[in-house]
Amino acid sequence: KENYLITQNIDGLHQKSGVPENKIIEIHGNAIESKCLKCGKKADILDFHAAIKENDPLPKCFNCGGIVKVATISFGQPMNENDMLRASNLSSNCDLMIVMGSSLSVMPAGQIPTLAIQSGAKLVILNREKTIYDAMADIVINDELKVICGELIKLI
Repeated sequence: KENYLITQNIDGLHQKSGVPENKIIEIHGNAIESKCLKCGKKADILDFHAAIKENDPLPKCFNCGGIVKVATISFGQPMNENDMLRASNLSSNCDLMIVMGSSLSVMPAGQIPTLAIQSGAKLVILNREKTIYDAMADIVINDELKVICGELIKLI
């Protein structure tokens, strides 16, 4: 099986780390791109930043005339159905799910480990605080990720 990264992070650091774009599912979008709210077509992020900086109206989509904004999912905005479906399908078919740095309390993303558990996958949770899934996980380590990852690197 292949490895995939399902993330709630919007900062684009996973791409910068070298994870291939087709292996990343950004369920909350990202702040390094902009998209049309109407048709979803990608647009130049620099136009969005310029409008914000100058307090101008947000740019219009060249494709459909809709409003272009940073490609993050804002509160009240629907999740991207394709990203959620892909994340759900991968989670339902995985052998191992490692959750890092998530309280798993924000839905619907917080329900993703349920799909892995129901399919018989092993679940590892690495998080500073306890989560609602700790009792169901095969391994739980509660500490800062920099501490956990530092110790894991020593084992390699």
